[in-house]
Amino acid sequence: MQLSDLEAGKRFYGGLFGWTFRAGDGLPFADAFSDGRLVAALAAKQDGRMPTAWGVYFSTDDITTTVALVREAGGQVITDPVRAGRAGVLALAADPGGAVFGLWQAGDRSGFEKQNEPGSFCWTEVHTRRPKAVDAFYERVLGFAGTDIAEPADEHAETAESGVDFRMWSPPGTEPGPDTAVGGRSLITDAFPAEMPSYFLTYFAVADCDRAAETVVRLGGRVTAPPFDIPYGRMAVVQDDQGAAFAVLQPTELLP
Repeated sequence: MQLSDLEAGKRFYGGLFGWTFRAGDGLPFADAFSDGRLVAALAAKQDGRMPTAWGVYFSTDDITTTVALVREAGGQVITDPVRAGRAGVLALAADPGGAVFGLWQAGDRSGFEKQNEPGSFCWTEVHTRRPKAVDAFYERVLGFAGTDIAEPADEHAETAESGVDFRMWSPPGTEPGPDTAVGGRSLITDAFPAEMPSYFLTYFAVADCDRAAETVVRLGGRVTAPPFDIPYGRMAVVQDDQGAAFAVLQPTELLP
């Protein structure tokens, strides 16, 4: 993630998730670890105009080809592929709705060493006003297979897949559906201001959603959608003490 105060970010996420950190070889970033396994990275913003936000990177075996597909499918390449030492090659892009995401071709660094467990990444979803264009974009560029989820809307429809228009993504070569999904696409409804941009919302698994939300507030953050139940567990949408939004999810198997 990109944030203004790296040390404050380490204190917040260390207090919330129990993460420990390792400095990035003299560079202004820090790798985050849970139980000794890599789960994220925090970086100091080099440009104050950049948003304070969590970013998501999608893996590709051929970043040059994927970047070309981004352009062909109606997206925008923000940063052409650049090598990050021996770790890998990265690029930044935006989908047709304007949501920014990263691409990563692994070298020595393949990605998460822990996920779908408390204290680690478990889900991501893009929120957009252009669902048809965005669905076609990710299915062409990343090869995702989509599964539409249509359930009755509720008061939390703007932040969860219980809204009337949600699509799950499964990786290439898997049987599409909830059991294989790794992310999804949600709809920004008219309940939100027209100027709200498209964005990715990153989810982290926790052992206790309600306690995590309380801890966010204690650490100086804010709860924007209080804990509520969804078919896959109990979740809340929050902001850290520098304004970056993310979600915490207590999976169904960890509910009492």
